[in-house]
Amino acid sequence: MTTNSSEEAAPEATAAVPTDAELARSLAGDFRSEYLIVNSLRLHYVAGGEGRPLLLLPGWPQTWWEYRKVMPALAAAGRRVIALDLPGMGGSDKPSGGYDKKTMADVVHAFVQALGYQQVDIAGHDVGSQVAFSFAANHPHAVRRIAMLDILHPDASLSPAPGLPLVPWWFAFNQVAGLLEQLLAGRAHHLVNWVFDTFLLHQDAVTALDRAVYTRAYNTPDGIRGGNGWHQAIGQDIADLGTYDKLTVPVLGLVSDLADGRFAAQMRATLPGQAIEVEVVVVPDAGHYFVEEAPQVVIEQLDRFFD
Repeated sequence: MTTNSSEEAAPEATAAVPTDAELARSLAGDFRSEYLIVNSLRLHYVAGGEGRPLLLLPGWPQTWWEYRKVMPALAAAGRRVIALDLPGMGGSDKPSGGYDKKTMADVVHAFVQALGYQQVDIAGHDVGSQVAFSFAANHPHAVRRIAMLDILHPDASLSPAPGLPLVPWWFAFNQVAGLLEQLLAGRAHHLVNWVFDTFLLHQDAVTALDRAVYTRAYNTPDGIRGGNGWHQAIGQDIADLGTYDKLTVPVLGLVSDLADGRFAAQMRATLPGQAIEVEVVVVPDAGHYFVEEAPQVVIEQLDRFFD
């Protein structure tokens, strides 16, 4: 595995990064960058195609751009594909609170209703997977099927020992309110590069331009605080999970083969207890960011499952 130099996505390089509108227009098909105000939040999204709606929720530290390689094909199959920057992410507002996954699911539900849909399919990666799960638990009539990509909803396995922060280390790192804004503002490229250098099996899947797009999104105090907020709410997420009913919609778990199948084993062990119908599929030869490393596998699996 080769390691990319941190200079490839250094702050000075982000000045020339295309806007979200320009990035959207660069995709094959008629994709547009749009904004919508719901629950007093201005949300950014990119949408294209026609047909049954498929909502894509990105992960950390990414934006809607995570799905750039799969959106055109999913839309070409006869869908309205909508990639949403969650609150705290990318072009969406970054409020001071409300980052627990139940509140975020409520915002996403209001967003879906504002678009005029009564029911959608949802695929989420990383934190987006957690929000997708919460959406299905709290708004079961508004979702037809969900795909959870590589991450489960926070549960008791993430409960901290008394006086200690959550693990793994980046969960704990993001627990520290205030300090991270001071450490990372203008330096987010160090974090972005470390994450991709560590969790990609194929470094060329996320280019210098892609890293610069993500760096721009997390390079300000507001952007850093938004990313921290999803992690800092995990304690509330664990408590909320205990109030959820078992999911009543089909669930596809797509999981990387990183760490010798450990993630796949965890998903196979956990999801059957949380949903009535579960299928788990391993994405071979790819790390945590497999939407970018193995887009064709993701396209094929989502096409099959949502059809």
